[in-house]
Amino acid sequence: MSLAYFDTSVLVKNYIQEPGSARVRELLGTYEFVSSAIAPVELHSAVRRRHRQGELIRRHYTSILTRVKQDRAFWQLVEAVPPVLAKAEEIIIAHNVRPLDAIHLASAIVIQDSINTPLPFITADERQFAAARDCKLETIAVTR
Repeated sequence: MSLAYFDTSVLVKNYIQEPGSARVRELLGTYEFVSSAIAPVELHSAVRRRHRQGELIRRHYTSILTRVKQDRAFWQLVEAVPPVLAKAEEIIIAHNVRPLDAIHLASAIVIQDSINTPLPFITADERQFAAARDCKLETIAVTR
């Protein structure tokens, strides 16, 4: 099974049923999961926000957190080491992206360069998708 980079916008769809969730599960069955070490932090924030806004009842919120904890054993996470952060700075200067999106893009680029083979970048964020294409990453969009 080959690697693919999963952005947090896609990861959320694995745990919260919304448009694109079925496609995400299909992609997770097709590729080995790799993402940035910031992904679990962003995921917990997104799930917590949905719970706080009343979109998730307590039981579902707790269940999601349990599943995330179990799934993390299978995740390959890229640390935000100096080369990743330096690349993220370059991306911010060159593209209209948010800082955490730049870290995701930089992580994918650093991994791709280290394995010397195209690494699909999977996202549900339109702005990030455009930036990934501009960065010459192979992209897969998960649409609504």
